[in-house]
Amino acid sequence: MKLEMDEKLFHTMPDLKIGLIYYNKITVSESPQMLKGRLQLFQEQLFFDLEDKQLTDFPGINEWRTVWKAFGADASRYRPSVEALYRRIKKQNYIAPYHSAVDLNNFFSLQYQIPAGIYDRKKIVGDVMLTVGDETAGYDGLNGRFNTLENMLVLRDEYSPFGSPFVDSIRTAVTEETTSALQVLFLRPSLDLENAVKLTNAAANMFTSISGGDATTHVLHADQRSAVIPE
Repeated sequence: MKLEMDEKLFHTMPDLKIGLIYYNKITVSESPQMLKGRLQLFQEQLFFDLEDKQLTDFPGINEWRTVWKAFGADASRYRPSVEALYRRIKKQNYIAPYHSAVDLNNFFSLQYQIPAGIYDRKKIVGDVMLTVGDETAGYDGLNGRFNTLENMLVLRDEYSPFGSPFVDSIRTAVTEETTSALQVLFLRPSLDLENAVKLTNAAANMFTSISGGDATTHVLHADQRSAVIPE
């Protein structure tokens, strides 16, 4: 499977980049108490920070709003997933543990102030393109409704769109039956390449320390727009 960033994305956002992690032979299960505790503690600390700060005081959220607007999406109606998580925490509506893959994905999103998605590799059909959604792009999402993705970044395989920094689809969701997964970190464009690689590797190492298996990482950007993911 080849994953590629559409060249036209860089006409709008030259520094756009993503961290790409392929996990193989993983075990997805109820999160260990250590991860549940870290996720809960992080949210509680964030709640107190949010009492004294605006959401736009967080560089990652502010930057992803800028990305949203650059591609023509309405940042006040369709918010980046990381902003939606922060808004929940501001209301003390904490994110409950789900399973190890989702909990780690949420933790990375909160910690790094970026949207992040994780997908069952075996449910992805053929090659994948990260592009901008048109008026036909949409899917049934993990938020329980059909989502239109016009003017938003969209991950699309040879069957249909399946992921975005807004909300992901039900079709490619990771479950406790998943043994191989693809994680996409929608990195802050301002992050330099060296630190983008460090962040992606740190996330992969934490994931495999909990879920086992092995990880292969890539950072895609204007000068390296594609990577090959094993079967």
